[in-house]
Amino acid sequence: MTKGLIGCWDLIAWQRKDAAGSITYPIGEHAVGSLIYTHDGNMAVQIAAANRPTIDTGDPLNGGTVEERATAYSTCLAYFGTFEVNGDEVVHHITASLFPGWTGQRQVRPFTLVDHILTLHTPVQHLPSGDVTNALSWSRRGHVK
Repeated sequence: MTKGLIGCWDLIAWQRKDAAGSITYPIGEHAVGSLIYTHDGNMAVQIAAANRPTIDTGDPLNGGTVEERATAYSTCLAYFGTFEVNGDEVVHHITASLFPGWTGQRQVRPFTLVDHILTLHTPVQHLPSGDVTNALSWSRRGHVK
C-alpha cells in the first residue's frame, strides 16, 4: 500500500530544527524541488536553492573551476531509486545520488499526509554543530500550496 504517495510533489519548504527549536533552511527559504513516486515503486527527488550561482560554461561535468562547481553543486540535492511504504514510514532505496555517500543506502522517512500536503521527516542527525532534524514539506502537484 502506498498511502496516497503516488504522483508528483512540489517542495514547499525544507526546514531544519536544532535541539533548541531554532529553524533554519539548509539551502534557503525559497528552495524549489520535485519529488516523484510512481505506481511501479520508483522514486526520484531533486531540490535546488533559488538563485543558484552559475558557471560560465556549457560543460556541466568539467566546465568552470573546481570551486565554482563545488559552490554550484552544494546548492542542489538529488537522488533516485525505489521506495516502499511501511505504515507511516516511506523507505527510499537509493540507487544513485548526487551525494555519493547515499548511493546504495536505505533511508527511512516517517511521514504525514494531510490535505494534499506531504511532510517527510528525517531521524535525528548528529552534526558537528549539534543534533538536528529535518522536515521536508511537499504539495501535490496541481493543488494550491
